[in-house]
Amino acid sequence: MKTMKGESCYYITALPALGELGSEPPLTPSQLLEHVADNSDLRVLVEVLFLFDDLCQREAFLAGEIKDVDTTVLKKDQARNAAPLPRYLVSVARVVPGALQIDGLWDNCFRHAKDVAQRHRSIFLADWVGHEVALRNALAATRARRLGLEASNYLVATDLADSGEDLTGIVSEWETAPTPLTGLQVLIKARWTWLVEHDAWFTFNNDELAAYAAKLMLLHQWRRLSEAGRDVSANQEINNSSASLERTAQ
Repeated sequence: MKTMKGESCYYITALPALGELGSEPPLTPSQLLEHVADNSDLRVLVEVLFLFDDLCQREAFLAGEIKDVDTTVLKKDQARNAAPLPRYLVSVARVVPGALQIDGLWDNCFRHAKDVAQRHRSIFLADWVGHEVALRNALAATRARRLGLEASNYLVATDLADSGEDLTGIVSEWETAPTPLTGLQVLIKARWTWLVEHDAWFTFNNDELAAYAAKLMLLHQWRRLSEAGRDVSANQEINNSSASLERTAQ
């Protein structure tokens, strides 16, 4: 079923407005997914975008960077690597000497998203895939060169990347960020800027709602980073206070 413009208009206008990056998200990804649950076209578009965030959380959890996951599309056990992932993420194994298994998952994720974009005629999602692949590969190549590794082993879905994007400034700002947390904020800001330029605002079609979902995802990612930053600052203050007490007692 292809959603008519009038139907899309209802789903969009019934949603709360999103603020600027850094503002409080007005609803959760699960609530947005529930909002479009009875419309197969919109539900699939929203799911494929939130899958991106679920895989980011999975990667962070398995690396020990976060203690738990709050997923929308993947089950929690899948994100914790305690249950098999959906077949579309693992059905095609990418065999590249020296490559990481997670890169194969991302390759499949982007190809799945591209397939969804084509089947549902979503220009926004297709462009989003091109941008995300290009950005991810630019970052991977920079990391590899820094470590003296072969960059081609760490690139994903290269045929889907938007070859016309100049990401030099973003990569440079990310690379020179004083902390990993700041570097992640640089990337979220860059992604937000891209969405503002491609959000199909006031078209009242499926792509506008897909862009809404992508912005909502970034708002939640920013909120999680902000909370992580506050936790780091609090721990540093505790450590500094302890050190001061120890020096006083000596």
